[in-house]
Order: sequence, then C-alpha cells, then structure tokens
Amino acid sequence: MALMQIIIMPRVSEGTSISIYVAEIHRYLKTRKLPHQLHDMGTILEGKAGELLALAKKLHELPFKKGIKRVYTIIHIDDRRDKKVSLGDKVKSVQKQLRQMSGAYNKQIN
Repeated sequence: MALMQIIIMPRVSEGTSISIYVAEIHRYLKTRKLPHQLHDMGTILEGKAGELLALAKKLHELPFKKGIKRVYTIIHIDDRRDKKVSLGDKVKSVQKQLRQMSGAYNKQIN
C-alpha cells in the first residue's frame, strides 16, 4: 500500500477562500471509500500507488468542472512495498519514540 498527500489549490480570481472546492473534493472522496484524512494543508490518502495516481488526476480536474481556470496541485507519494502501511502509522511511530524518550528523560532526572 502507498500513502499520498495531495494539495489542490484552485487559483480563484476573487477572494482567497478555496474551502468550497476542498469540500467538493472531499464529497467526491467519500464516494470512493478510500481511507483519507483532511488536514490543514491538504489531504492524505491510502491505497495502491497506481490507483492513487489515477485518483489524483480526477481530483485535479474537479475544480475545472466548477469553472476554475487554473489549478495548482502538489502530490507526494510514499510507496512502501516491504511492509503494509496505513494512515496514522508514522504518527504512532513518532509518538512511541516520544514516550520512550520521555521515559528515559524521567529516569535521568530521578
């Protein structure tokens, strides 16, 4: 499985908010039933790399269908094939390291 972070930024001519376009993208994602997570700077999705790339193309097109004339999209893909990865695994790993560091730190103080 792979993880993909995608940032889709419709270049709006008036105003600065793009939340209506992001909401439309997430409405579409719910129909796809792929694990995904919205965060302040984009969206992370989980799936097979080829499926994610095809989905990125479809997501990139959505703002154009709403009349936007320019869309800027950034994609990061982590395609790990030596073990299964899921959304949240990296965060859990860092949190585990922090707990271990905190325990070692507390032992040093006492």
